Amino acid sequence: MKDIKNVLLCGLGAVGTIYAEKFQKYDPDNFRVLVNKERKNKYMANPVIFNGKEMSFKYILPGESDYKADLIVIATKMTGLNEAICQIKDFVQEETIIIPLLNGVTSEQIIADCYGWKHVLYAYFIGHSSIRSGNSITHDDVNTFVFGADSQNDERVEKVKDYFEKSGINYKVPEDIRHSLWCKFILNVASNPTTALLRMTFGEMLENKHFMQLAVNIMKEVQMAAKAEGVRGAETMIDETVAHLHTMIPDGKTSMLQDVEAGRPTEIDMFAGTMIEFGKKHNFPTPYCSFLKEMFDIIHENQIIKKNKNVACKVS
Repeated sequence: MKDIKNVLLCGLGAVGTIYAEKFQKYDPDNFRVLVNKERKNKYMANPVIFNGKEMSFKYILPGESDYKADLIVIATKMTGLNEAICQIKDFVQEETIIIPLLNGVTSEQIIADCYGWKHVLYAYFIGHSSIRSGNSITHDDVNTFVFGADSQNDERVEKVKDYFEKSGINYKVPEDIRHSLWCKFILNVASNPTTALLRMTFGEMLENKHFMQLAVNIMKEVQMAAKAEGVRGAETMIDETVAHLHTMIPDGKTSMLQDVEAGRPTEIDMFAGTMIEFGKKHNFPTPYCSFLKEMFDIIHENQIIKKNKNVACKVS
């Protein structure tokens, strides 16, 4: 397999921009950001600001045939995954590696259903939360790109490691990537919706015994799903997740809390919604996740109501 040269990124959100900045800094000539026409116009008129610096990326539109990617990193929200899958098709070649940096535990399978597992690696992001305000993103550069494959001797993993070494990207390849991926999922399901509902930082979350008991009860539901899905080491996941929570910045906010505060749609379907589906699939109850889903359905409906009222006021 040839070395990685051309890198394509989908998604300039809080996580995607962290790596866009790093890819751009290492090799701007061979790095591209995939966008549709509307987003390109938006970014050209109002460039992304990362840590106070205006970013000038080379944008590429779906269907442009003069560029083929060796590595594609998808860092969209889950709501944008299907669009990204369709848009990357003209840039995928025989040896292209596709790595999704989405939250959750289902994006890899969704991509593999379209392009085959020969192209897909498991991955997720860990690090301090980015703070996004409009087109400006701030991050303290504490981050790790965690990835891997089912096999420990996968040539694709070695290629990505080599590229990350050259480009200065902090990475980790766990012994069991699925176990690690599910630990991140437990963390997200237990902390994102709950902190968003209660408007709590990581520090407030960790100091509150009632909150932590609620979080552990939610983790138990996710743990049941992990066991049912055949994930190794599921019995230790809760302890690992609680320990990881204590490494978070006390003033930090989960991405879902930031979404709620900004009036943006959330990823509740990826977290609680996915858990409800696992419960149905494996016949176990998910009362905590079902309650979280109902609460966010109310929040989302209220956002739509407010938006429609604001539009009506402007029209009148």
